[in-house]
Amino acid sequence: MTSVPLYKMFIDGKWVGADSGETFEVINPANERPIARVPKGGKSDVKKAIDAARNAFDKGEWPHMTPAERTAVLWRLADLVEKDAPNIARLESMDVGKTIKYARDSDLPFIVDNLRFFAGAARAMEGKAAYEYADFHAKREHKGMGLSFIRREPIGVVGAIVPWNYPLYIAVWKIAPALAAGNTMVIKPATHTPLTTLRFAELCEKAGVPKGVLNVVTGPGELVGAELASSHKVDMIAMTGDTSTGRKIMEYASSNVKNVHLELGGKAPMVVLQDADVDAAAEGAVVGAFWNTGQDCTAVTRVYVHEKLYDKFTKLVVEKAKKFRIGDPLSPSTDMGPLISERQRERVEDYIASGIKQGAKLVYGGKRPAHMKKGFYIEPTIFTNAPQHSKICQEEIFGPVLTINKFKTVDEAVASANDVMYGLASSVWGSDIRACLEVAKRLDFGTVWINEHGVLVSEMPHGGFKQSGFGKDLSMYSFEAYTRLKHVYVDMTGRARKPWHYVVYGEQ
Repeated sequence: MTSVPLYKMFIDGKWVGADSGETFEVINPANERPIARVPKGGKSDVKKAIDAARNAFDKGEWPHMTPAERTAVLWRLADLVEKDAPNIARLESMDVGKTIKYARDSDLPFIVDNLRFFAGAARAMEGKAAYEYADFHAKREHKGMGLSFIRREPIGVVGAIVPWNYPLYIAVWKIAPALAAGNTMVIKPATHTPLTTLRFAELCEKAGVPKGVLNVVTGPGELVGAELASSHKVDMIAMTGDTSTGRKIMEYASSNVKNVHLELGGKAPMVVLQDADVDAAAEGAVVGAFWNTGQDCTAVTRVYVHEKLYDKFTKLVVEKAKKFRIGDPLSPSTDMGPLISERQRERVEDYIASGIKQGAKLVYGGKRPAHMKKGFYIEPTIFTNAPQHSKICQEEIFGPVLTINKFKTVDEAVASANDVMYGLASSVWGSDIRACLEVAKRLDFGTVWINEHGVLVSEMPHGGFKQSGFGKDLSMYSFEAYTRLKHVYVDMTGRARKPWHYVVYGEQ
């Protein structure tokens, strides 16, 4: 109980324990050992955090700062995160089980870039031009009788719920635009992975984010998340997670018809056309399928390969998968770490078993690596000839499991790629860019990469269609999602009786 650090929650500028006094352990999935204890927040803790955010928005300075002032705070925050990046990366690696090179060289640079992007976005809010639009046709003699303009304002209190696969990375996707726009926030990190979000709150405090503007409550989703999503004092809920949880969040949010922003599950296809560079496509498949141990909603999960390339492609993918080095995530030579928990590993193993049962051919992996005696590890796993209706082709596994199927015609490939309930991300590979663009147009996914899979940038939106949710993370489209539009009209005539009043009473 006392051998690991005890963390606290951050509410209204103070570091506090749960009202109940309860805590829970955070486990390193690589060795199954506890690395921290954190407060087990409950409804009363969430209510305190919401009240703090509500007060900071209604009575505080943050929403009324100039964009330049908020920008300065966010720039300081980005600098602090950049300086502390090695420590944050190590903490993230221990908390999630992702490799240190992935956390250090992928997640952290993007987090810093995203903070700086939205720091600048705060000073580039756009709206329709001010103009005299109203014309009441009163003998056509008084055109432009009123001045209209748009105010883009913060929404208010934003509740954010983030997943365990990219704890700080995705938290910043929500925190950065929300704070840049002048909102206040309560954020619930995933139960398994709260540590880097708590560290980020420390850096927010150092950067000068006023008290109550950002609040972090740790604890189980059925208590913390549900209270956050259903509260009448919360104006918007932003959540990244699985689709079933997204449905629950929508139900809770209906209590006061709050704004909802959801980035949910995925089942990303990869279409390999007949003229594709086979080696490049195979490289893209193994990288896209097995990064972060496959725990990514945009990960390649299904590959549809033209029949003329199928055998060569499959052989290359298996050869490349065999090169993955599974081990301690903190070792710079490790390519793949563990899954997040024993429960998640068992879930992935159940999917592997169902694939075999439903007729798919297991050509590589599917087992726990023999050399890893501790930790929630699973091998990269590759199936061929998986029936389109099978669970491993239709459902989000969230582990390193890849299916490879062949196709004869592009129509067949596109139909199979679109034949899932998800619509988050996809890719198409080929030498004829016009053919690739045509396939990209037909793929029903929010992101389509061509001859690449997985690249995200702060300037471009990320979000899905169908049951992958709605709303966008990243880009100015995300920034706009955390603002509301207000039309302001100014009478320019100075008259008591306006030319149009006759339509209500009296004569023209």
